[in-house]
Amino acid sequence: MNRRLWPAIGGTIAAIAVTTTMDATGYTLFSALPLMPLAGLFWFLQRFSRQEIGLLWGQARYYGLALAYPIFVLGVTALLAFALGAIDTSDADWNKTLANIGLMSSTGVLMVLITEEGFFRGWLWASLKRSGQTDTQVLVWSTLAFTAWHISAITLDTGFDVPAAEVPIYLINATLLGAVFGMIRLMSGSVIAPAFCHAIWNGLDYPLYGFGEKVGALGIQQTHIFGPEVGILGIGLNLAFFAWLWRKNATRVSDISP
Repeated sequence: MNRRLWPAIGGTIAAIAVTTTMDATGYTLFSALPLMPLAGLFWFLQRFSRQEIGLLWGQARYYGLALAYPIFVLGVTALLAFALGAIDTSDADWNKTLANIGLMSSTGVLMVLITEEGFFRGWLWASLKRSGQTDTQVLVWSTLAFTAWHISAITLDTGFDVPAAEVPIYLINATLLGAVFGMIRLMSGSVIAPAFCHAIWNGLDYPLYGFGEKVGALGIQQTHIFGPEVGILGIGLNLAFFAWLWRKNATRVSDISP
């Protein structure tokens, strides 16, 4: 095995171990926070530049893609759920829901930037790249690490856990989400752009669709079908957007190649 991969492997194992321990002992609400000092420590030890980490703004058009992703997937899901009679907003508190959407979508950018995105699409991305991995390999390995890190939250008694039958669906969707965030990181060269996308996703998904056994404002009960993260429909839509980004990036690369 390439010895230059060991920092990436060791750092990922450490992050998963710490988070799993916190999820198992009732500290799930804070289990993402250790990613911040871990990423900072590994960044310092490997002496990455800001450019390698992706702490650059990137071009504005990539923030358009970052915004389009959650709006497309969550919007189409809502439209289909409405058309099929799966939405019931009779018990929704829209003032609270809109406040949660605004708060999570805005402050969430900084939170995911210094935790999940800063670790997986920031430090880990840079570490894999320095080890000599291709862009595709960096995308694949950082995405799989992102998925593995989420296993404890969805399988242990954390409040975010789902019925056992939905766990595989969630993990597939988590992989696709990670792949989309990774594509935005790859195309933009910025970790801030996927952090923006990630925050908007969380800010819309959880208040509207719920999480774990909790029902969101849209009142959708059949989350195994209509859940953007835990539903079959989510797999199709997330995969479709990833495939579109992949093709778009391939076209962009071919256009700039000599």
